[in-house]
Amino acid sequence: MVGSLLTHLLVPWLMCLDAPLNATLAQASALPKPDRETGPLPGVTSTQAWPRYTLKIDRAWQLNVPGGKPFEASGLLWTHDGQLLTVDNSAVGLYRIQFCKGWHSLDLELLPGLFTQPQLASFQNQRIGPYDCEGIAEDAEGRIYVCEEGNRWILRADLKAKTLERLKIDWEPVRKYFHTIDRNASFEGIAIGGGHLYVANERARGRIIVVDLKSWKVMDDFMVQPRGSKARDVDYSDLSWFDGALWVLLRESRCVLQVDPATHRVLAEYDFRGVEDDPEYIYSKRFPTGVMEGLAVDRDSIWLVTDNNNMGRVRFPRDARPTLFRCLRPDVEHQNQEQARNPAAKLKPK
Repeated sequence: MVGSLLTHLLVPWLMCLDAPLNATLAQASALPKPDRETGPLPGVTSTQAWPRYTLKIDRAWQLNVPGGKPFEASGLLWTHDGQLLTVDNSAVGLYRIQFCKGWHSLDLELLPGLFTQPQLASFQNQRIGPYDCEGIAEDAEGRIYVCEEGNRWILRADLKAKTLERLKIDWEPVRKYFHTIDRNASFEGIAIGGGHLYVANERARGRIIVVDLKSWKVMDDFMVQPRGSKARDVDYSDLSWFDGALWVLLRESRCVLQVDPATHRVLAEYDFRGVEDDPEYIYSKRFPTGVMEGLAVDRDSIWLVTDNNNMGRVRFPRDARPTLFRCLRPDVEHQNQEQARNPAAKLKPK
């Protein structure tokens, strides 16, 4: 990852809750609009284009890795059966985050029988460099998709059959967005919804690619940015799908965008700068880059996880564990705040 960050700077210049959490909140039918007479809602900045919200930490947990080995979390997914999964971008495998009531840290459990050497053998000789697994998604049949950045692969795992396959997708229509040298500027997040697979081409020429789930053909591509951004590029680090909307994590802009997948219009913006810079959780950095690399959204919360490049927190320099954040969504009515803050009451994502 250090090499990835260094390349990111230099290349442009050279060229225990085990059960699903039960539904307790009613979802707002639409995003709240700023009140013209009384001003914006709390936490919202009024804009002509879309509302802006400020995320705040509701809960935070350090993630305990089996054996205490280094772990670079990248990607988050709430599965249909209520499991929260992540991946390690320096290894191959799926990990379940095990919630335990009252704990300040959570254990990671490697899911057995997936990404085994026999499963990987069929395309092992086609691989360039080490595996760099990033985002995670799930289809209607419960199969898990993982994007591999260095080779621009999409891998599909069947948890029941314990099988793994590499999808044959022709990327030619969007190849112009791929960096010819930096393979660490590529597939960084995926999501599935509305019959499509969404793939985030991270940077150099940041783009969200839309693939049809039946034909595996590229159908569309687009770019979204925060309001007022003057950057020439973006830095997408994960995608999530919830309630018919695509959610986009922008690491360097320190925000999440809610996007209409049909029109590509931004519906809302959620700033998490204060979450990342909180004195209790801020990480030391080799370079001035963001650390959020995983995003999951449900009816009442936005979940974020760090890839802190095995660097410790400023306050606890020897603690290099990733941090999982839960932020209550400021755009929905929380009928019962205490119930909303209880992870046991989390809604299953749709």
